[in-house]
Amino acid sequence: MVRPPVLPPEEKVRIVLSILAGEMTVAEAARRAKVSEQSVGNWKRQFLESGRAGLAAGKSGPSSREQQLEAQVADLTQALGEAAVELRVWKKSAEGRLGPSRTSR
Repeated sequence: MVRPPVLPPEEKVRIVLSILAGEMTVAEAARRAKVSEQSVGNWKRQFLESGRAGLAAGKSGPSSREQQLEAQVADLTQALGEAAVELRVWKKSAEGRLGPSRTSR
């Protein structure tokens, strides 16, 4: 499988602006640039989300899946911290009722 050519950000901007101006379709732009229509669609999305910087960086930011996973990691980290605190409280409570444990000396 052949990789598409790497186009400089300026060329991507020119292509996207031509599409937005109605001068050519996504299909025409893809054919001329020798890339997939999906690539051109991605450039257009990145440009609309982040302007020139989005195309220069090649990515507009974390995907929705990455954002979802980051939120899940944050929730799990918080739950783990709460569980650790709860466990310490239970251990202290048990020591008070049972006296000091033999292993804590």
